[in-house]
Amino acid sequence: MRALIAARRTDDPTWFEYGAVTLDAATIVEILEPHLTDRRRREIEAVLDRRTLNVAVVTDGMVDLGNVSAIMRSAEAFGVQTVHAIDTSNAFKRSRRTTRGADKWLDLYRWKDPHSCFDILSRGGFRVVLADASPDAVPLSEADLTERVALVFGNERDGVSEVTSSLVDGSVRIPMSGFVESLNVSVAASIVLHETHRQRVERHGRNGDMSSEERARIRAVWYLKSVRESEAIVKRSIHG
Repeated sequence: MRALIAARRTDDPTWFEYGAVTLDAATIVEILEPHLTDRRRREIEAVLDRRTLNVAVVTDGMVDLGNVSAIMRSAEAFGVQTVHAIDTSNAFKRSRRTTRGADKWLDLYRWKDPHSCFDILSRGGFRVVLADASPDAVPLSEADLTERVALVFGNERDGVSEVTSSLVDGSVRIPMSGFVESLNVSVAASIVLHETHRQRVERHGRNGDMSSEERARIRAVWYLKSVRESEAIVKRSIHG
């Protein structure tokens, strides 16, 4: 197993640094475009069209490989680019078998405590919403998840920490009709992400809303990840 953060995020400037030369996103794309099939280029553009940086997923103290990897997979499937892991257990890892490579396309952040994570999210204009089975939480279908929101999912056994619970801006629950009182956390995450996606498409007409600059940066990084020996190709282009 590999640690959670095994790859650079798309906002890491080292993606574009080649020794003393720093390239822009457009140059990276221009160099690598001939090495991608038309189908792959269209696929990347289609995914960029549906991608958002205005929804984030936060996991708090999870330890189960299958659950956290399944959450990453659901996040990627519903067009979410960013996943934050509050690693209070110090044992958070991912399973590539369960993510099915979804983690390759995500921006993954790791935090040692909830204060640091939520401070960044709050300063970024995110409303932090906890997925909670409590009867005091707002039923999922009645919650407004259409604007900038960070969705928090807790530990498989104990839920979120008291500190995390005290820092969130609100909570939502999935109404239950059976004897069980809660769902597996990865299943719950999929349901919440689906509802968030549905609401955003209904309100805004689409889920994807990245700026041209954000699209350009992520496009360049995805090209680098999609082309075999991409760094060697870029270096040859620079140095002739």
